[in-house]
Amino acid sequence: MIDPLALDLYSRLVALDTTSSASNLPAIELLAGVLDRRGSDLRILRSPDGRKANLWARLGPPVDAAGRGGLVLSGHTDCVPALEDDWSSDPFRLTDRGDRWVGRGAADMKGFVALAAALAVRLDPASLTRPLGLLFTFDEEVGMLGARDFARAWPADEPLPRAWVIGEPTSLAVVRMHKGHLKLRVALAGRPAHSGTPQLGDNAIEKSAPVVAALAALRRALESERPELGEYFPEAPFVPLNVARIDGGVALNVVPDRCTIDLGTRPLPAADVEALRARIEAVVRDAAPGASLETLGWSEPLLTAEASPIHRELLALTGQRDSRGAPFATDGGPLSALDIDAVVWGPGDISVAHRADEWMPKADMERASRLLVELVDRFCGGASA
Repeated sequence: MIDPLALDLYSRLVALDTTSSASNLPAIELLAGVLDRRGSDLRILRSPDGRKANLWARLGPPVDAAGRGGLVLSGHTDCVPALEDDWSSDPFRLTDRGDRWVGRGAADMKGFVALAAALAVRLDPASLTRPLGLLFTFDEEVGMLGARDFARAWPADEPLPRAWVIGEPTSLAVVRMHKGHLKLRVALAGRPAHSGTPQLGDNAIEKSAPVVAALAALRRALESERPELGEYFPEAPFVPLNVARIDGGVALNVVPDRCTIDLGTRPLPAADVEALRARIEAVVRDAAPGASLETLGWSEPLLTAEASPIHRELLALTGQRDSRGAPFATDGGPLSALDIDAVVWGPGDISVAHRADEWMPKADMERASRLLVELVDRFCGGASA
């Protein structure tokens, strides 16, 4: 059985529309309300525009600067839109389907957030011998903005525990590395003209055709390569490249004077990102000499040492024997700037996230709940009591 408090928080979190285009403050206020208790250090850390916030909570003693013991459980509070037309129930209501719960954010990742918060509420802070931290972030889905803000603004003179769990859905597999995500835009310029006399213009969309073909050739070349650490990503042991969107023109009767191509690539943790970007730029400029390349965003990869205590302990708790990587990016990438050891581990399957009828197996939630108690007990003491 899952803790009734965790299930209540889970249901209330799913009911809040925290799509990244909206504010996550209702979720932060809900979580702060249950975590604000004697013996805790609670901070609501607003985004620069004040519309969103991270929530930091610490239970137990302060962090020892020398040993940096304890544990942090971290999750994001935002979710992707629920615009798919084939939902079989209200996406913002946690729906019981027998062996699973369905709803937007059910897997990614309000279940883990609810488990972590409920566990913290049940703990007696005075029983902890080392600190337990909770970090709930904003805007992970649009570039890990909350985690990036936290890493940039956290005071250098306030040490944090070294061991972190990023609770993204991994079906409770322990992941110590993931790829980054480099987002780029190619811009092509032309000259407008009336479509009745197209020879007087310079069609920017037509210029995009050789660029797309060149990028497709580069994608195939990358797929044939086997970079360092590729063996930890068996579903894609290479650097993926995806041409995701093309935009250009203003009307059917106008020769388009502009066209943009948006693409993304996911370098492995050991990759030289600048060299990869230069390789893409060279391919683009060969195909269209006047093209420009702009970086739209960068999500850092994660690489945690195999021998790190958090990795070893979670392997022992779950019975997993091998090191694993994940093909997606997480808050763990930018948070690594804080000199932490982070693993990605949580209930639910990432393959059902961002889709209609997103769902969480009840068995995953129940097992995660039990294992979190054991993990907190090992790193912080007092959880089993």
